[in-house]
Amino acid sequence: MKKLFILRHAKSSWNDPGLSDFDRPLNDRGLNAAPFIGEIIAKRRLVPDIILSSPAKRAMQTATLVKEAAGSNAVIKYDDRIYEASPQALRQVISEIDESSQFVMIVGHNPGIESFVKFLSNSTERMPTAALAVLSLDIGAWKDVSPGCCTLEVVIRPKEEMKFFSKHGS
Repeated sequence: MKKLFILRHAKSSWNDPGLSDFDRPLNDRGLNAAPFIGEIIAKRRLVPDIILSSPAKRAMQTATLVKEAAGSNAVIKYDDRIYEASPQALRQVISEIDESSQFVMIVGHNPGIESFVKFLSNSTERMPTAALAVLSLDIGAWKDVSPGCCTLEVVIRPKEEMKFFSKHGS
């Protein structure tokens, strides 16, 4: 069964008002949350075969930090279409994935990420920064991605996970 991991980039910095939205880097919270999500991905064995990311700086940093913390050897591919993408644009990106990849991660931005989760699973979910939605796809090929083709397994939100770990230990 194919799995799709939809990850919103971690928290970005607004410290430099001269930077374009595209060039904003992660802030300290984002630099901590991205590897934290990567560790959870490794623990839950949700490691992708390939990572497709927006080329915006904060998404690129998130993808790299998550990959490193997960101990993944996945290739990160940057796709301009993911930045400010609609669910239909994200569906097109996913439909072009090579069939050799069974577990795929896409790293992008809101509101597109939340809308894409709803588009695929018919489930309305809050996707704060560094949140990860895990979906199982009931399709034979990536080109068959369509509205409602997925089952939402879980949404992992870093703030909630950090609270859980602080109460229960790792």
